[in-house]
Amino acid sequence: MKKISILVACFNEEENVRPLTYAIVDVMNKSLSSYDYELVYIDNHSTDSTRQILRELCAENPKVKAIFNAANFGQENSPFYGLQQTTGDCVLKMCADFQDPPELIPEFVKAWEEGNKVVIGIKNKSNENPLMYAVRTTYYKLFSKLANVEHIAHFTGLGLYDKTFIDILRQVNDPVPYFRGMVAEYAKERKEIYYTQPKRAAGKTHNNFFSLYDLGITGLTTYSKALMRLATFVGVMCALFSFLIAIGYFVYKVTHWYTFSAGSAPMVIGMFLLGGIQLIFIGILGEYILTINSRVKGRPLVVEEERINFDEK
Repeated sequence: MKKISILVACFNEEENVRPLTYAIVDVMNKSLSSYDYELVYIDNHSTDSTRQILRELCAENPKVKAIFNAANFGQENSPFYGLQQTTGDCVLKMCADFQDPPELIPEFVKAWEEGNKVVIGIKNKSNENPLMYAVRTTYYKLFSKLANVEHIAHFTGLGLYDKTFIDILRQVNDPVPYFRGMVAEYAKERKEIYYTQPKRAAGKTHNNFFSLYDLGITGLTTYSKALMRLATFVGVMCALFSFLIAIGYFVYKVTHWYTFSAGSAPMVIGMFLLGGIQLIFIGILGEYILTINSRVKGRPLVVEEERINFDEK
């Protein structure tokens, strides 16, 4: 009997984990009863009652498992680590807020049984804030132009991954993983399933500008050299432009010495312009250095505090 692992990463989802568990178990029992399954939650150090509810769910059903992180290790590290802890013939990665509909599970499994090692969900429509959807679309287009690998637009990580793909992830030694980029890089042959993303079922999103910015910059600094090369090119162009302006300024001053009186305004404007450009690219350089710093520390993806319903092995 084939075994399907379902991984759900969560953080402060006390209103969602119980109904989501029941919904997933109901799908497995009714539509996929010929498969064994495990439902693995990896909790990123929730501060509400999520952990207590997960303990109760694990006590009710031994096929429900839980990993409790010792701290919050970020929205990429936690699920990436969780994928590597599963034991199924394939893993279905989902969010805990019902924005990845459980009713899609049979469709993903069917595509997997047809021979597709990786099956991903693409949201072609979304009930989220239209402004956020537009911002995400803009980011995907920008990433595709700057990155060394393609970026899968409106792919959030929802998908089914064969154990052979999970074995590839286990070989990746990256303490700052960018999962969406890895799927694009290592799963060239994949099937895409389109769906409408519903609104969050309950609670509030934990994503904010800073967490989304961090995720976006991680992707760009991991898969793109373009920003640093843009800094070099712009620097050369500014230097050349400034040199030409200086020559022109000098020639004009020599030939019109008797009437010339430009004052200090051009110099001040030029200083502010070049200073602003320098600060922007110093910031970009800093982002790359931060990413390098995170990688060279060699810290683990996640430190576990507790796990429930896993075998001793």
